[in-house]
Amino acid sequence: MTAKSQKKKSIESTLKSLDTEEFIDIHFYRPIGYRWALLFNRLGVSPNTVTIAGIIIGVSAGICFYFTSLKINILGMFLLIWSNSYDSADGQLARMTGEKTELGRILDGLCGMICFTTIYIAISFRLNSSWGIWIWILAVTTGFFHGKQAAMADYYRNIHLFFLKGKMDSELSESFILKENYMVMNWKDDFIHKFFTFYYIRYTKDQESRTPHFQQLIQLIREKYPQEVPGSLRSSFREQSLPLMKYTNMLSFNTRVIVLFFALFINLPWVYFVFELTVLNAMLIYMVVRHEKICKRFCEQLMTG
Repeated sequence: MTAKSQKKKSIESTLKSLDTEEFIDIHFYRPIGYRWALLFNRLGVSPNTVTIAGIIIGVSAGICFYFTSLKINILGMFLLIWSNSYDSADGQLARMTGEKTELGRILDGLCGMICFTTIYIAISFRLNSSWGIWIWILAVTTGFFHGKQAAMADYYRNIHLFFLKGKMDSELSESFILKENYMVMNWKDDFIHKFFTFYYIRYTKDQESRTPHFQQLIQLIREKYPQEVPGSLRSSFREQSLPLMKYTNMLSFNTRVIVLFFALFINLPWVYFVFELTVLNAMLIYMVVRHEKICKRFCEQLMTG
């Protein structure tokens, strides 16, 4: 095996799966994240510390978008890319070291939310003098739907990984299990974990409420296959779910950031908000409807089979 192929194999071992990776991630963020992960591993830096560092850098990026200076905006773009490389590195480091934790997953989800909230606030202050209250209404509305887009994209990726790799490697959360874990936590000893878990339960319940046919499917699977999901079922679901993975990636980071950078270059940052409300929401609706149809068909097969 050549050094190049060994390196590629090493990087792939730190990925969730090639099914759920986007072109830009595979060829840009994951190789960079892998190098960061190697460095942080040698330095003894934990994945959660990397996540927090990524949040700080991402917030700094968002602040740069308040200014009308293109040079400062470009600095913000660089910082946002740097932040996302850390967002990649924390997961790769966790898989590399076996330090995957529920708290780490919660913090990782918060990273994007905090960074983009800063971006929305910065752009709103930037346009406040000309737009007034309307830019804040547009930003809040956009931020609300951004949250739904990112949440469902993450949920569908983990559903796909559940059928591809099994429960342990999918990170598919279930609210009733989270609630059980929450109840045994102690506020005195586990304050941070319990605090974030409280909100993560609500986040997961919202995902579940938007996927009734999948909830029915997972319940049928629990009843019919309590030990292990048959390979034929897993393979069949993966095949039908795979085409949707490109939409989950578009709704997560790269596509929206490309549009954000374009809007900043032409000094019309509100264009980014409009893109999220129209194109990305249409994509979200299509993805939800398509996924629910897939789950409904599998429910019918399991109930009649």
